[in-house]
Amino acid sequence: MRAAQVKAFGGPEVLATVELTDPVPGPGEVLIEVSHADTIFVETQVRAGRFRAHFPVVPPYVPGGGVSGTVAAVGAGVDAGWVGRRVVSWVEGSYAERATAPVTALVPVPDGLDLRTAAALVHDGVTASGLLERTSVSPDDRVLVLGASGGMGTLLVQLARARGATVVAAARGEAKLALVTELGAHATVDVSTPGWVERAREALGGGAEVVLDGVGGELGAAALPLTVDLGRFSAHGAPSGTFAPLDPEEVERRGITVFGIADLQFPRTDVHRLTAHALAEAAAGRLRTVIGAVFPLAEAEAAHRAVEGREAVGKVVLDVSGEL
Repeated sequence: MRAAQVKAFGGPEVLATVELTDPVPGPGEVLIEVSHADTIFVETQVRAGRFRAHFPVVPPYVPGGGVSGTVAAVGAGVDAGWVGRRVVSWVEGSYAERATAPVTALVPVPDGLDLRTAAALVHDGVTASGLLERTSVSPDDRVLVLGASGGMGTLLVQLARARGATVVAAARGEAKLALVTELGAHATVDVSTPGWVERAREALGGGAEVVLDGVGGELGAAALPLTVDLGRFSAHGAPSGTFAPLDPEEVERRGITVFGIADLQFPRTDVHRLTAHALAEAAAGRLRTVIGAVFPLAEAEAAHRAVEGREAVGKVVLDVSGEL
C-alpha cells in the first residue's frame, strides 16, 4: 500500500510517498480502506521534532491519526457485519491507504454525510465539542475564540453559538472575518491590526467569561486580560510555536480557571460519544465543516506546507482514495 512517511525530523520536505506492507487486523480489530485522512497542526510540529516528550515517535513513521473510510476486513472475534460499513476512527498512521483500528474505536458515518466531511470532524469535532463541555459554556457567557477561522475554530464558533453564548471571533484578514461572521459570530476582531485587544474588549462588552485560545504564544497571552474575574481560559492551541505564556500571579489573583491541552485528553467512551454527536450534527445540517484545501496522499508535503503557512481557511484534508 502507499503511505506518506516522515523520513527524518525536519521541514515538510521530509515527507515522502513509500510502499509499505498492508496491515493485517488482529483480534478485536478491523482493516479500514482509507478514504480521507484528517490533518492537524500538531502533526507538523511533531514532524519538525517538537514536543518529543509528549510525542515520542522515531522516524521513519507514518503520521496522522484520524481517518474516514470503509471496513474492508475484520480480525478474530469481530462481527463480520462491519465489513462494508462507512466509519471514522482514530488510528496510528492515517496517511496511508489502509489502517487497522480496534472495533471499539469505530464510529459509523451517518447516511447522507460524505467521507471527506466526516474525516474533517474526527479530531476537531471531538475536541471542539469536548472543550465546550469542559469550559461549561452557557447562554450567560460571552466567549472569545482565538484562531476562529481554523478547522476547530470554525466549529467552536458554531457550537458556542448553538449553546446560546455571545461569540466574538478573532482571526486575520477580511476573508476570514467574513467567514466566521457567516458561521454565526456576533462580532469579529482582526488580530493582525494594532489595538485589537481593546476592540475585542469593546465587542465583548468589557470581557469574556470564556476565552478559547487556539493560537497560543504572545497572542494568546494578550487575551488573558480580556478574561473576566473568575472566568475560564483554555490555552489549548500552539500553532504559534508555544502555548500561551500566562502570568500565574494574574491568574491566581483574579480567580481564573485555566485549562490546558491535558484537559482535552478524553476517555474512549467520551471520544465515541463526542464523535457521534459531531457527525450527527453535520449530517443534520446544524454544523458546517469548512474544508479549505484537499491534497492527494502523494502531496502530503504540500498539505503540511499549507497547514503551517495558514494558506487555507478551515481544514486541510488528505484524499487517500484517489478520487480527487
